[in-house]
Amino acid sequence: MSELDQSPFTFSEFTENPEPRCACLLLLDTSGSMGGAPIRELNEGLRTFKEEISQDSLAMKRVEIAVVTFGPVKVETDFQTVDIWQPPHLTASGDTPIGAAIVKGLEMLRQRKDQYRTNAIEVFRPWVFLMTDGGPTDEWQQAADLIRQGEANKGFAFFGVGVEGANMEVLGKICVRTPVKLAGLKFKDMFAWLSSSLSNVSSSQPGTTVQIAPPTGWSEV
Repeated sequence: MSELDQSPFTFSEFTENPEPRCACLLLLDTSGSMGGAPIRELNEGLRTFKEEISQDSLAMKRVEIAVVTFGPVKVETDFQTVDIWQPPHLTASGDTPIGAAIVKGLEMLRQRKDQYRTNAIEVFRPWVFLMTDGGPTDEWQQAADLIRQGEANKGFAFFGVGVEGANMEVLGKICVRTPVKLAGLKFKDMFAWLSSSLSNVSSSQPGTTVQIAPPTGWSEV
């Protein structure tokens, strides 16, 4: 990377939009077992997410979304504000390298937070949202350590969601917060909840505590 690429003056996006940022990293399972109805419903859910959050003009300027899929690990979209972000069309294939996806995504998040700091942009605590219908097919202990460190330092809030077939026991070891089991294929309802939650966060003041509605209507008890 050249010195020019690293210059803060290249980030005109922050000059044009100096609003505080709430980063949301989506880590989405696109392994072979997600084929058929699950991947179709996931794609519909992403479109719902875009539609719902786009109704909030402040969230459109403050919430930034990045999507990393795994099966194999792929950066679908880097961090972009909602007004620019377009939901990627996902296809299912491969295994379930959850550990590598988490490590990749958290490194992207670290770099983005560095860019916020360099450009004097205020930040809300980022959200990281992991969804899987299986268990990791790679080494995941390092990822779990990074999550524990990040949660302890209030560097981000990490949420795990298991679809039918997910190894909830291992997911519980990876996440600090108790993971949620998705009811059926209610991806649309899940993303509507996520949109509403991020709207609430982004309308507050950075650093303040915001009450988030429980994940009712799309989760199993």
